[in-house]
Parts: sequence; structure tokens; C-alpha cells
Amino acid sequence: MKGILGRKIGMTQVFAADGSVVPVTVIEATPNVVLQKKDEANDGYEAVQLGFADKREKLANKPEIGHAKKAGTAPKRFIREISGADLNVEVGQEVKVDIFEAGQFVDVTGVSKGKGTAGAIKRWGFQRGKMTHGSKYHRGNGSLATIRDANRVPKGKKMHGRMGNETITVQNLEVVKVDVERNVLLIKGSVPGPKNAYLKIRAAVKK
Repeated sequence: MKGILGRKIGMTQVFAADGSVVPVTVIEATPNVVLQKKDEANDGYEAVQLGFADKREKLANKPEIGHAKKAGTAPKRFIREISGADLNVEVGQEVKVDIFEAGQFVDVTGVSKGKGTAGAIKRWGFQRGKMTHGSKYHRGNGSLATIRDANRVPKGKKMHGRMGNETITVQNLEVVKVDVERNVLLIKGSVPGPKNAYLKIRAAVKK
């Protein structure tokens, strides 16, 4: 399983060979450093821990500094594991964007934009009621329970509340271009998070 960590730069568009416009997300994936290898014997599962974006030692605590020194690198801002990754890599080795190629499909994981407290219409796409005079149902939730004499709100009921700021994975996105010199990936479509958000990119599971 191939994977790398990166940072969302923004969106743009490129032109395909047939002249059609393809919307793409630009992801900067400067060389990642392998911080740790996990295996069945010691950890109970197989994974490779990657680190992305250097952090000043002044901003890191002693465990973070010591963990990074084992790999011969500086402390990292963004650390994630790629489960089921290729264990042929060594601790301290760099992982670059050339592990992917154009036409390959990937899964991208990131934290979505936080939108604060939102109503049921914005959060879940509910249909609003009549806006006429006398109507007492405009943008409200409506009935909270369909069970007679439930006397409680069912668990998982779609209501108003905090929207966004959740870990989201978008699957089966096509890699349009790999720019090795600039350490950039162009991925078709949109990915979670605002600009400068940290992302985990790995080979598609369902393709």
C-alpha cells in the first residue's frame, strides 16, 4: 500500500488531451520521512509512520524530539500512519511523490472545514416548511420521534448542531499529474479541508 502526506495548496484546472477542462486540487507533498515501522510481532499490526513538515525544536517536547532523532530528522508538524504499507522502507528514508503516477486512483483523508452550529436545513439538507403567515413551521426540525410515547429523542437523530470539522475520506480520486521537481500532485476533483490543510494520500482501497 503506497501513501504520502501533503498540504492542500488550492484548486485550479488543467486541459485534457481532448480539450476538456479538468478541475484539480494541487497538493504539495515535500519528501516525507519514515519515523517508525510497526509490525505484527511488536505492535500487532503492520504500518509505516510518516512525518511531514519540519517543526522547530522550540515548539516540540522532549518525546517528539527524541522520536525524530531516531530517524535522523527534525520534529514534524504532521505525523500519520499508513496501514498495510510497504515495509521494505527503512527508518529515516524519504518518501517522495514519485511513488504515484498519472492515471492512478487514490483515497484522500483530511479534516473538513468547520462551519460552527448549523440548522437542520444546512446541516442535513432538510426541506423547509411554508413561509406563509400563520405557518409555525419554517426552518424547524419537525417531529423528533415517530414512536408513540417515545418520551425521548432517538440516538443519532438528525438535528441542528455542530457542522464540519470532521475527518473525511474521499475515495477513488484520479491522479492527473505528478510533478517530481516541485513535489506536487494534481488530483482530480476536490478534497476535504481549507487551503493549507494537511492531508493523507494513499493508494485507493477499492480500486
